[in-house]
Amino acid sequence: MRPDVLFILITVMIDAMGIGLIIPVMPDLIQGLGGGDLGRAALWGGVLSTAFAVMQFLFGPVLGGLSDRFGRRPVLLVSLLIMSLDYLVMAVAGSIWLLLAGRVVGGITAATQSTANAYMADISGPEDRSANFGLVGAAFGVGFVLGPLIGGLLAGYGTRAPFFAAAALSAANLVFGWFVLRETVTDSIRRPFAWARANPLGSLKHLRKLPGIGPMLMVFFIYQVAFIVYPAVWAYFGKERFGWDPSTIGLSLALFGIMLAIVQGGLIRPVMRLLGERGTVIYGHVFDIAAFMALAFVSNGTLALILTPLASLAAVITPALQGIMSKAVGADAQGELQGALTSLSALAMIFSPMIMTSTFAAFTADDAVVYLPGAPFLLSAGLICVGLAVFVLRGGAATSDR
Repeated sequence: MRPDVLFILITVMIDAMGIGLIIPVMPDLIQGLGGGDLGRAALWGGVLSTAFAVMQFLFGPVLGGLSDRFGRRPVLLVSLLIMSLDYLVMAVAGSIWLLLAGRVVGGITAATQSTANAYMADISGPEDRSANFGLVGAAFGVGFVLGPLIGGLLAGYGTRAPFFAAAALSAANLVFGWFVLRETVTDSIRRPFAWARANPLGSLKHLRKLPGIGPMLMVFFIYQVAFIVYPAVWAYFGKERFGWDPSTIGLSLALFGIMLAIVQGGLIRPVMRLLGERGTVIYGHVFDIAAFMALAFVSNGTLALILTPLASLAAVITPALQGIMSKAVGADAQGELQGALTSLSALAMIFSPMIMTSTFAAFTADDAVVYLPGAPFLLSAGLICVGLAVFVLRGGAATSDR
């Protein structure tokens, strides 16, 4: 593997690890900073998570636009430098407000997945982009698995240890990138930076004017909202439906993350060769509908553990959609496109957990009309049906030549 590609994948993995690495220590850390009892600490944890997601939503297009103007290399390296310093600040934070400020800055610096994807688009031929976007998704999946596992191990050394580890990882990758990352933005594709397009609304408004891109953005967003059912309710669903303990829940999430990395890092290539981008998106939606329906009604914990990694076989949707949209925009707007997609993912992360957890609470309450802990998965299946309909009926312009 090329050293610069390896750097990109490590950067995305660190972004994902940085989120999960600190999750195991957040309850104790927040309580230690005056966050009150566990319930109040959970509320503060929600505030921290929302602040992180809001910053990603706002700054995904900004970093993407800056990378179209000044290059991928400076945006990625400067972001890693600030990220490393930010983790050090959070490691010594003496108040919950300083911790909140750290998560705000962290959300900005972690919005570099848009620039990482733009770099992959720069170095890929049109026929390889979806598969290479899959590598980025696989790196995120690996980080999703490793983050909580390493964070849990480091928690034995104190609530601050994961922050120091995250700072060290970011700094080490910065040094690696300094030596191996080459610039891919040339004068022929360099685009002036404009605030009118470097914000979520302006970027989406501009991209929607391109043939077929509007429906693709809608399908992408719907899929993200549906997919977030896993991190939003899985722990509560497993405990309520099967009586799982935290270790079993962690195992199931690890299985899902590992399979996600395998699918997006390897299996997507033969699937793309067999079905093409359009067929891959359709297959992913159909498989997801079946997986969500099965999880909604499964009553056996062992069967649920088997279904969990199988459900990740639908994860080809995101890289295939990215590949379709990447081919539909110019070489000078790859950063803008990936920034818009980062914003849509962050927007889904802001709203979807509230929708999914509210649905779970409504169908597990003592006075629920129907007791159905799997109701959020049923809702996700319905959303995927809507996304599939939009793709089939309105996505023709973007996929007509696929």
